[in-house]
Amino acid sequence: MRTEATQRIELVFNLFDANGNGVIDIGDFDLMSKRVVGAAADSDEAAKEAVQAAFRRYWVTLETELDSNGDGVVTREEFRGFVLSPERFGPTIGQFADALAALGDPDGDGLVERPRFIALMTAIGFGHANIDALFDAFGPTADDRIPVATWAEGIRDYYAPDKAGIPGDQLVGGPTT
Repeated sequence: MRTEATQRIELVFNLFDANGNGVIDIGDFDLMSKRVVGAAADSDEAAKEAVQAAFRRYWVTLETELDSNGDGVVTREEFRGFVLSPERFGPTIGQFADALAALGDPDGDGLVERPRFIALMTAIGFGHANIDALFDAFGPTADDRIPVATWAEGIRDYYAPDKAGIPGDQLVGGPTT
């Protein structure tokens, strides 16, 4: 496992612990889902429902695979190994990636504008400078938009334990533009 992947996963744990209590539970996913949907108020209902379903699946996958003592929470230690197992986690990440990226395209033109991207990534909990660095790393068009497919693929890459030097690395630590 690459150091970059470990750093990315540590950040994800911290973001998923939306209420800051040191563990991940269903309440964290409910809170984050509400924030993300709230940042996309003008998206259609199907896109909102898809991202909510993706958050639910994410939680169910974590709870099913990791909550070994049945206490309804996932600790940092439990979380580390699982999310870096693409064979176990890939379909969940794929659904999440597709739903989140589609939520960023309310007009259905296949492109995500920077303000929408910033709003959704801020709702998840990423820092503004890192969000801008990530958007720039995706190579936006002259009118400051990125393809939905590029963002979805970037999310998948973020969880790949063997990848380094990817756009998603912009989210870890200080931005490196």
